[in-house]
Amino acid sequence: MEPVFRSLEILASMAVRAVGSTITFEGLDNIPARGGAVVAINHTGYVDFLPAALGTRQRRRRIRFMIKAEMQNVRTVNFLIKHTGTIPVNRAAGADAYAAAVRALRAGELVGVYPEATISRAFVLKDFKSGAARMALEAQVPIVPCIVWGAHRVWTKDHPKRLGRSKTPFTVRYGRALPPVGTARDLEGALREQMSTILREVQLAYPHPAGEYWVPAELGGGAPTLDEAKRRDEAELAERARRTGERR
Repeated sequence: MEPVFRSLEILASMAVRAVGSTITFEGLDNIPARGGAVVAINHTGYVDFLPAALGTRQRRRRIRFMIKAEMQNVRTVNFLIKHTGTIPVNRAAGADAYAAAVRALRAGELVGVYPEATISRAFVLKDFKSGAARMALEAQVPIVPCIVWGAHRVWTKDHPKRLGRSKTPFTVRYGRALPPVGTARDLEGALREQMSTILREVQLAYPHPAGEYWVPAELGGGAPTLDEAKRRDEAELAERARRTGERR
């Protein structure tokens, strides 16, 4: 039953209704009814995980997300991590988290992964890390591509949160599961290609008014281009390193 996880699901559903949002789920049949699978999710904001998890719940499945280990320092979050099967990731030494994810996959769990690792300020796919493909191959489970669109309008980098009754619509589409075959590089390439195609289809079907900050530049929006976003990411990392150095 997992009472903590179930409580979170109920609270999440209530929160979506409270803000007046609707979530359109597509491709639910692509989520395996049983057995392990990597769920590869695009990353445009801080609440992408919520609609992705509510979608798999439609299939009576739960995602075990991977989360940065620093969140264990927050007492409430650490409690949730321990009681929901969440996998903490130490970015400086991720071998333990990777091994835990493979064990969960072999045990028949869905493991949620962000192949881009960090939020895309451009709202299009960044370069992928190889972890999703490698763990799928090692555990011999499929990868299910998952595109979440609209959640970045609620909370993303460089923009104020909009957590009130914004009535923001979300779209979640699960793509065809990719079998664990070939090399990690080949599987990663196939995953990125399918996620890119799905993302563009979802974006085109969703309203994309010109100039809006949450619309990609290539669709006439005000979001930065990938190159501009990369420069912002680099500046952010440099500032973070500077602050870390000052605290030492």
